[in-house]
Amino acid sequence: MELRDSRRLTGPNILWHRASAVIDVSLEPDEQASSVIDSWQRQARRILEAIDWEAEDLAHRVFASGVSLAISAPIDALYAATEVNEWAFEAASAELAGQSLPELEEASQRLSRIIAEERNPAVLAMQAAATTRRVAFLWDDDEVSVGMGCGSRTWAVDAIPAPEAVEWQNVHDIPVALITGTNGKTTTVRLLAKMAQAMGHEPGLSSTDGCWVAGEEIGEGDYSGPGGARLVLRDRRVDLALLETARGGMLRRGLGVERADVAIITNVAEDHLGEWGVHDLDELVETKFVVEKGTRRLVLNADDPKLRSHPDRRGLRRVWFGCEHDALVVQANVETGDETAVLEGDELVVHDREGREMIARLSEVPMTLGGAARHNVYNALGAICVARRLGLSTAAIRQGLVTFDSSAEENPGRLNRFDLGGVQAIVDFAHNPHGLEALLDMGRALPAKRRLVLIGQAGDRDDNSIRELPRMVWKTRPDRVILKELVKNLRGRELGDVPALMADEFRRLGAPEHALEHAPNELAAVEQALRWAQPGDLLLLITHEERERVLDYVKELARMGWQPGDDLPATAVD
Repeated sequence: MELRDSRRLTGPNILWHRASAVIDVSLEPDEQASSVIDSWQRQARRILEAIDWEAEDLAHRVFASGVSLAISAPIDALYAATEVNEWAFEAASAELAGQSLPELEEASQRLSRIIAEERNPAVLAMQAAATTRRVAFLWDDDEVSVGMGCGSRTWAVDAIPAPEAVEWQNVHDIPVALITGTNGKTTTVRLLAKMAQAMGHEPGLSSTDGCWVAGEEIGEGDYSGPGGARLVLRDRRVDLALLETARGGMLRRGLGVERADVAIITNVAEDHLGEWGVHDLDELVETKFVVEKGTRRLVLNADDPKLRSHPDRRGLRRVWFGCEHDALVVQANVETGDETAVLEGDELVVHDREGREMIARLSEVPMTLGGAARHNVYNALGAICVARRLGLSTAAIRQGLVTFDSSAEENPGRLNRFDLGGVQAIVDFAHNPHGLEALLDMGRALPAKRRLVLIGQAGDRDDNSIRELPRMVWKTRPDRVILKELVKNLRGRELGDVPALMADEFRRLGAPEHALEHAPNELAAVEQALRWAQPGDLLLLITHEERERVLDYVKELARMGWQPGDDLPATAVD
């Protein structure tokens, strides 16, 4: 067995609800997880007793290739707790190998010193005061805060006041939604922000594309973890928070908040498997359901079989949405009066105990492209459910739907459509098979004389996963495929390997040689697609490495009135 990772879990997580130190251990095929767990538990209890942490608890989780082992600890001693856990693993490894155990007294003295150096009683006192008053307590290495958004107060960890010095009458929480799933998270967050603004709220949102408040970017980059949640919830302009909650953040640190008003799981499909102890779809589903541990209501996609069949372990009231009106779960909810959002014909409809309410028609919701963008129909239905749980009015929800156009300005990289002299160019960030399938289905539903697909793949996928993309694309029989290099994402492969592998699969499937084209980078690929295009064509431009530059380039073409056959600005390949 091998220790693969040691880290802090600062919020509710896949193992339990506790702040803790966790290690991930990989096992050989002949090693038994039960033996490792038993030995680790014995050694953990020995060291916990030696450092006067007998009250702390242990947890474990077995996954496909190993086990996670966690020790709970006070939040002001979690770094020290990781060393405690590592000692317990070292001792368990020695025990299982029949070797001498590491010396206990020396270790307990060393670890007790580390704990004493890290401890900050003021952090625990403020945490206890916030808990007593039932308001949020957020903490990290630099700051602690109580309350949320416009009701928050924040201090440096070395300048925390006594709880009695805080004006608690001004401290309060705000409505919070957690948005997770494999695809659709960022679009749902942005759509919800539009709805909240329509009702006069000042929403704060965290996402894989950054954090935003009042139109201002307050954090650039991927902020879909606890750090993004804290950044938004400490901004005193915010009166409603929309927090994208990605798999990686939940596995590395846990949830960023202890409590939210509502959470949504948009869908679950294979993505990022093999990381952080998640090796198959069932384990990924369990990861997504971590949001259940920090919310009062859970919104789920009724057309996703994995979500539909997941057991209700916490007794939360579930709210369902879906496009398949005859799905049993939707039908049952409509009959009982439980809240459900569903597509009926071309109408987005809510059913609840008050009856049936039509929110909007697909023709009025630009992001759905009249229903062709089926994945955005789901995003719209899910957002309706979340918005209602946040207390937004039907009028505000409808206004958000009809004014959110998924443009490059409002929703960059997600179904951004441009008309270039009669050529439809759609720029999208589809980055996994589930997202690509949704985009291809949409492309097939839109009218076009000819269709082009631009695709690429990172080098860290196995050969079969790379070949799966051509298999998906060729089902739609595009007239042209451009295979791009992802120069920044070779990840162990040589330049040209991935496009060659995909080209080979396309040929095996029967694609003619003239339908395949290679591009040395993403911008060059876009330029090649535009040189090929004619009026009436549809270009699906899937971008990953150079999204902003691609969007800027295509927007400039639209601005200058570019027509097929015109010269292209020589900026795509610089």
